Amino acid sequence: MNVEKLLQLIPENEIEFLSAETNVNHQTKKLFGSVVFKLLLFSMLNHSKVSYRVMEKIISSASFSHFLGTKMDTKFNSIRDRICTINAVFFEQLFYKVFEIYNRQLLEEKALIKVDSTYVAIASKLVSWSMHNGRKNTTKKQIKYSVSMKGSLPCSVQVFTDKRYISEDLALSKCIIENIYTNESIVVFDRGLQSRKKIDALNKEKKGFVTRIAPSSSIKIIKPNQLKNELETTTLFIQEEMVVKLKATDRSWTEGNYRLIKAIKKSNNEKIYFLTNNFELTTEEVTVLYKQRWEIEIFFKFLKQHLNLTHLVSRNENAIKVIVYMTMIVAILILAYKKLNKIKGFKIAKLAFEIELDNLMIKEIVILSGGNPDKVSHLWNST
Repeated sequence: MNVEKLLQLIPENEIEFLSAETNVNHQTKKLFGSVVFKLLLFSMLNHSKVSYRVMEKIISSASFSHFLGTKMDTKFNSIRDRICTINAVFFEQLFYKVFEIYNRQLLEEKALIKVDSTYVAIASKLVSWSMHNGRKNTTKKQIKYSVSMKGSLPCSVQVFTDKRYISEDLALSKCIIENIYTNESIVVFDRGLQSRKKIDALNKEKKGFVTRIAPSSSIKIIKPNQLKNELETTTLFIQEEMVVKLKATDRSWTEGNYRLIKAIKKSNNEKIYFLTNNFELTTEEVTVLYKQRWEIEIFFKFLKQHLNLTHLVSRNENAIKVIVYMTMIVAILILAYKKLNKIKGFKIAKLAFEIELDNLMIKEIVILSGGNPDKVSHLWNST
């Protein structure tokens, strides 16, 4: 699928509907929600490090004027003030809408959900919040992003600056429970979420999950080994499977019963304990699902290396949320383009997307100038 068809999947009427629903255009005469959305989208796709000065130049360019459908000119400080005060809920809702569109396009409605967190550092003197993840460098504060991926695409993101959410027990459980898509799919997360009470809370909310726990965890065996024989996968020896309760820090036992699968890694004899509240999956399926969690680590690398999530356009909390939602929207477009066109690398997919978008703009300008871009059709194939 080419870029033009991919972008056409985001209908203008949805953008206008969300503009009205979130009242994003209140008391503004020029930088409407749809304009800011398209400006950020165009800027992120065409520049490695977006800034307000960069956006000032882009908004008056011929290619963006065509992309927007009208000529516009404004100063960088107006763009800055607008992004710092614009209703971030507009971009949040737009992110969810874009995810749903491309999730259906990729046929991933029932796909596995992977959940994890990552940090971005910022100089302490530039911000007023106090999140610090315990590392020795006290000159840096942290912004924390807890992200859910459904299949190939991000489906939810939480931005944390409150130091309480350094705890993954709070951050990941909040991310899972408040994510409507976790009602439809199994969720995979790592050992960062350790609280037995939070695990019970997920179970009560009927959030199916697969995770790992420390081999030293205290357990009460409800049903002993359910395996008739030891199983083997390409990377694991699976030794036991049992139904257990887990001991919490207050020495109480979990209300729910859980499947515990004990395995040993072939490569280094490391003990691995898998935990799930799903009693229908086979033992092998549980281990395979957990292995897919690594995809979100690759996604974080893509965000930081190719979409510059570590580069903050603003230190204003509202603007940060706007930029994060827009980064996720751009990620969805590139990842959908990558999968639909069977492109292997993230870097190549992003480059091909950018070239095709640029070619699309050039072709339209040629047509408006009375030319025929079909005469040089061989120039427009970026893949």
